[in-house]
Amino acid sequence: MENERNMLSDAGADPSDPAFVASGPASVSNAASGNVVSDAASLGAPVDGVSGVASAGAAPEPPASAAPAATGDAAPSLDVVLASASPRRRQLLADAGVKFTVRVSDVDETLDADLLADPREAVKKLAERKAGAVVQEVLAEDYIGVAAVLGADTMVVLDGEIFGKPASLSHAKHMLRRLSGRAHEVLTAVSVWMVAAPEPEQVSLGFRTFVDVARVTFRELSDEEIADYLRKGESFDKAGAYAVQGAGADLVSRVEGDLDTVIGLPVGRLLREFPDLACSSR
Repeated sequence: MENERNMLSDAGADPSDPAFVASGPASVSNAASGNVVSDAASLGAPVDGVSGVASAGAAPEPPASAAPAATGDAAPSLDVVLASASPRRRQLLADAGVKFTVRVSDVDETLDADLLADPREAVKKLAERKAGAVVQEVLAEDYIGVAAVLGADTMVVLDGEIFGKPASLSHAKHMLRRLSGRAHEVLTAVSVWMVAAPEPEQVSLGFRTFVDVARVTFRELSDEEIADYLRKGESFDKAGAYAVQGAGADLVSRVEGDLDTVIGLPVGRLLREFPDLACSSR
């Protein structure tokens, strides 16, 4: 699995707080028992010095010391929280049969020069910021239970340059002209944060992030076609200034990869890698 690392400072958490020590989540049963670290074969070597999970009010312990889930015990119910205001992501998750609530927290989406030069790392960072901010809000409310908080971000990348949401009509026109007749990549990162809180003061937390990539080819577009598409008004909250699930489909000649990745949430891969989400309670 990609990008298992400590993103606490970016989420605004205090790295000295043991409740915010992060590593990869496993099953709901293991999360409830305080062991949200998968086996070493799936996780690989510790990243950024994080090799286990800490609970609030207790010193960090290695994964081997965490009690395994009892065989045969039913997994606790899972509260799924989508940390996104995107109606497209909500629809994809709902269509997959996942029960969830939506919670959005404003985060700083500014990227420094190093991240702008590394789109894959940048999209991971933003997905983790979004989910991490919501996790902090949930924990601040003395949450009790087992939850999975999902953060996602999507970027259009052409020749290594990130195309975000257009700032103006002229900016959108410029993007579409550059995409015309070319193939570009669409990167969607999904960050899943598992929270296990049998009591408000006893919290285990872990996360895992992956990036899915699709390749989209535009047909050659005339200035008139670009102007006509922009008049439809669907460009301004979309990375790359187009919506493949809307009228923007007419601009596209080919999609290689998962169409849901281009729309904003590769839900098939998400459920393959985190099957417990399909058993969510709300």
